[in-house]
Amino acid sequence: MGKRILVVDDAAFMRMMIKDILTKNGFQVVGEAQDGVQAVEKFKELTPDLVTMDITMPEMDGITALKKIKEIDSTAKVVMCSAMGQQAMVIDAIQAGAKDFIVKPFQADRVIEAIQKVLD
Repeated sequence: MGKRILVVDDAAFMRMMIKDILTKNGFQVVGEAQDGVQAVEKFKELTPDLVTMDITMPEMDGITALKKIKEIDSTAKVVMCSAMGQQAMVIDAIQAGAKDFIVKPFQADRVIEAIQKVLD
């Protein structure tokens, strides 16, 4: 069975793109969330092997959600997703415990490379 992944992004088409890339490469998408609040709830409920987390979202941003997930499970593996030009936020995310980041628009090989690196 493939590794279990929670996909978090406020844009449905982005979640669909990531899900498509992941499932084609043998990963199992166990859940989706459209904001940080849902992400934290789903993380507790599903205990995924890895979370892909958008940075900019309503309700609770990805960095705050990352910190809350790390409080629940200090070993949680989270890969941040950010649009171009959000370098400062990416640094904040890494300092908060993110394992890697993927830049949008997604390139399938980069997504898989980042996720495999973090899971290994």
